Amino acid sequence: MEHQPDRQRIVAGFDGSPEAGCALEWAAAEAERAGCRLHVVHAYQVGWPAGYFEQPTAHAVAETGRRADRLVAQAAAGVRDRHPGLDVTAAAVHDAAGPALILTGTPDTRLIAVGNRGAGGLAGLLLGSVSRTVAAHSYVPVAVVRGPTGGTGPVVVGTDGSPAADAALEFAFAAAAARNAPLVAIRAYVPPARSVLGADGLEVAERTALEASLHGWRDKYPDVRVTAALGVGSAAPILMNRSRGAQLVVIGSRGRGTVTGLVLGSTGQHLMHRAGCPVVVAHTRAPA
Repeated sequence: MEHQPDRQRIVAGFDGSPEAGCALEWAAAEAERAGCRLHVVHAYQVGWPAGYFEQPTAHAVAETGRRADRLVAQAAAGVRDRHPGLDVTAAAVHDAAGPALILTGTPDTRLIAVGNRGAGGLAGLLLGSVSRTVAAHSYVPVAVVRGPTGGTGPVVVGTDGSPAADAALEFAFAAAAARNAPLVAIRAYVPPARSVLGADGLEVAERTALEASLHGWRDKYPDVRVTAALGVGSAAPILMNRSRGAQLVVIGSRGRGTVTGLVLGSTGQHLMHRAGCPVVVAHTRAPA
C-alpha cells in the first residue's frame, strides 16, 4: 500500500518480546478500525560488553544497528502478511525507548501502543520504566496492552469532570463507535464524612454531573449504546472490576483530585499493572 503521510498513524513500540508482539497486533487491528497507518518503532541502545566504562567500538555500534533494523523490518513484514492493505512503516531508533516513543507523539499520531512489560534490558518495554514513562509523559493517548485483546465486551471509561476525563470520553466514544461496542461510563466518588446534601442528595448530584459530562458525546455518537454508572469508593478497584470482560478501559492522564481523581500515579498505574484488558491513558497536552 502506498504510504499516505496526511493520514493519522498509530505507533507501536516493539522490542521482540511476546508482550510487545501482542501490543503490535492490537495496534494493527486498531489501525484498521480507525483507518490509520501503522508505524512500528524499535528503540535500542548499544551495550558495553567489555566493561562498564569502555565505549563500544564502531563495529559494535554498526552491528547493533543492523540487528535492530532487521528486527523491526521483520516485525513490520509480519504485520503486512497478517493485515494485507494496511499501510505499515517501521524504524529502528538509536535512543532510550521511553524518550524515543514519546517523541513519536506528533500531531498526526492518534495513539502509541506498548506492551505491559518487555524483553528487559536497555530496550525493554518494562511497565516499571518504559510503559509507565510513556503513559505519564506522552502528548497523545497511550495504550498499555495487557490481558485478553479480542473480547466482545464493552468499552469502559472513567470520568470525573476534569479536562483529562473529557479527553478520555472523546477517545472512548470513538473507540466504542469503531468497534460497534457498548460504552460504560463510570463516575466514582467517596462520600465525605459529613455532607449537607445527605446520602441521597449526594448521589443525585453525582448522577447529574455524570449525565452532564456525557450529554455532548451522546449527541455526537447517537449510535453508541451508553450505560452511565455511579461507583461508591475509589476509582481504581471499581474500574479494575469493570475491566474483566471489557474490550478496553479508558482513563484520563490525571483527574480532579483524590476523591474521584483518575490520577496516573494511582488509578492509572493500578490499572496498567492489573487490568483485565488493554488500558488507554488519554492526554490533553500538546507538544511545545
